[in-house]
Amino acid sequence: MSRPDTPDTPDTPDTPGRIARRWPRHWPLRPLPQAEWPGQPPTYAAARPALIEAAVKRAQARPAGNWFVLAASRQIHGDRPFGTSVASVATLVGVWEPADIVANRLDPWHGSWFHPYSFSRLSVLSAPGEVDVAEEEDRFLVSVTFRVAPGLGVPVRAEFSCPGPRTVVMRITEGEGAGSVVETHAIPRGRGVDGRPRTAVIEAVIAESGRPGFAFARAVAPVLRPVMRRAVARLWRDDLAYAERRYQLRSM
Repeated sequence: MSRPDTPDTPDTPDTPGRIARRWPRHWPLRPLPQAEWPGQPPTYAAARPALIEAAVKRAQARPAGNWFVLAASRQIHGDRPFGTSVASVATLVGVWEPADIVANRLDPWHGSWFHPYSFSRLSVLSAPGEVDVAEEEDRFLVSVTFRVAPGLGVPVRAEFSCPGPRTVVMRITEGEGAGSVVETHAIPRGRGVDGRPRTAVIEAVIAESGRPGFAFARAVAPVLRPVMRRAVARLWRDDLAYAERRYQLRSM
């Protein structure tokens, strides 16, 4: 007597792969495998210090126009002095110089290692050379999945470029939210009482989407902004050691 086919169950070994194959491709969220953090392909060989340093030097050679980012526009009011889109602006200050912030952002290889709670399946598709780089090729192109919930992520392609010596722009070029931008500005704040430099990181996130459901996100933007600021602050708390260590090595 033949045995009937066993129905699929959640503990079937191929369940994750089967879910991924059946997942509607027009949905922006994609299932993520429960891969272990140490199982990622190593990226240290591609993240050559000389390549990153060359990209930073090209950025520093660009004109700044003597403009400095001060704060989010909603923080400035006409009825009192101020001193220091869906959009969110986060500000942090640390012991480093602007070049250290720019170098951190021009090292996309560290993303899924330092920030596994936010990034998965990160690969650098192209990177500029160290010399004789045309302006239109002076960018890093990456493929990455942004984690939005346990087991779910949004795959995109994004580019990193420097329009000025203290600014790095990350722009989503393909996938959900194409056209969304993250601007990272490194603003010198002089030296502290210890004689070491202080630099502010002011990072603006401007998210957009052509999907009709994004209208809901705009409606709840006042609730989303604090969440977005906390996410940015968490990323930068983890990057503090990166930027500070780079400054310390250069100042030894």
